[in-house]
Amino acid sequence: MTQISMTQINMSGVIKIAREPVVWLALLLITLLAAMPYSAPVIGALYPDVPHPLYSRASFFELTLAHCQLVALSSLIAAIIGVGLAIFVTRGTGREFGPIVSAIAAVGQTFPPVAVLALAVPLLGYGAAPALAALSLYAILPILDGTLSGLANAPASARDAGVGLGFAPFGLLWRIELPLALPFILAGLRNAVIINIGTATIGSSVGALSLGSPILEGLSASNPAYVIEGALIVALLAVTIDRGFAALERALEPAGR
Repeated sequence: MTQISMTQINMSGVIKIAREPVVWLALLLITLLAAMPYSAPVIGALYPDVPHPLYSRASFFELTLAHCQLVALSSLIAAIIGVGLAIFVTRGTGREFGPIVSAIAAVGQTFPPVAVLALAVPLLGYGAAPALAALSLYAILPILDGTLSGLANAPASARDAGVGLGFAPFGLLWRIELPLALPFILAGLRNAVIINIGTATIGSSVGALSLGSPILEGLSASNPAYVIEGALIVALLAVTIDRGFAALERALEPAGR
């Protein structure tokens, strides 16, 4: 009886995982990356006038890994800055800096990433560094806004309960406010990461290895096959990560919601 129950539990878990779109999207992405080296005949048939239909300067696995590293590191930097600033402007004397911080973050996102790259190259040189600077700056605002919204929406009753239990200000923040703000923070991080997945392609214009490499080379060489190859993987990667965040947000929802 116990074995049957355990089998039923295991099967229900497998079925639940199989119902997640992110699982099938991730498998599709891996399959596409594995099939790319063998896709030259198919792409050549679609673009018969292109002498070299398949991008071969780097493998698409390598490009995707470098692209993900660029996005992950820049999003982590933006998250540290964004969450840190949100905490600062919602504490004590930091409140008076709230409007200024929000305005600066908004300007940072409206500033074109290409312009940031152009300004960063003389200081940081060519490669991943200027791309990281541009992507980090571009991703701060969604995370900052999400964290501010989450902290603002934390119920006053929960704070009062924490104070009644004797929590110090840091304990109140760490054990009450931030956990309640987590869904908002995740939503902001989700937006930032998806934006960065698309924007990271321009990093190849300053020498950073990314999925923008075939896109930019295809544009400069009038080779639409390269553009399609890079853009297809970028789009599928963005959708996969977005669905991954959606699954994470559902997993963190309180039971009964």
